[in-house]
Formats: sequence, structure tokens, C-alpha cells
Amino acid sequence: MATNGEPAKKSQWTFLTNHFHILVVLSREPTLRISDMATQVGITQRAVQRILSELTEDGVIKIKKDGRRNIYTINRKKRLKHSLESKHSIGELLDILS
Repeated sequence: MATNGEPAKKSQWTFLTNHFHILVVLSREPTLRISDMATQVGITQRAVQRILSELTEDGVIKIKKDGRRNIYTINRKKRLKHSLESKHSIGELLDILS
């Protein structure tokens, strides 16, 4: 609701985390550059690097070098972490959003 003649501010939250946003863009283009991931998700390159590191540590993605490019492979069988969602896999959620 607008007050004092100012337009109402739009809420900036989303249902999915930036970690999952990275998985969505990688599922669509597994050779995407970090700078392009950052642009598509709307976060910094440093944040993308941190997320990729965390996803790698948790076994969600594997990174393979191909010359100067990386090829990202998503472990689609990996279960979601939260107890409310743990009966579902990353692949199931990616399939819904692709």
C-alpha cells in the first residue's frame, strides 16, 4: 500500500534460494561461466563461487575442466536437505522448473 504519495515497495524475497537458482541455470546450460550465472541469478560472482564451493562439498555438483571452461554435472538423485522435503530429490524439483 502506498503512503504519502510514494509507490508501494515490491517485496524482494523468493521461494527458492540462490543455491537452487544456480542449479536451475546449470541444469539449462552446464558450461555456463560464473559471470553469466551471477548475472542470471542477480548475485555477485563471489557469491556464485561460494555457492559452487558449497554445492561441490555437499556432493550436489561435480566440476570437470574442459580447457578453459568448466562443465558442471548435477547429482539429480541427491535428496533435498530439509526434513520437510527430504523425501524428494534435486532432480524432481529441477524437472518441475525446467
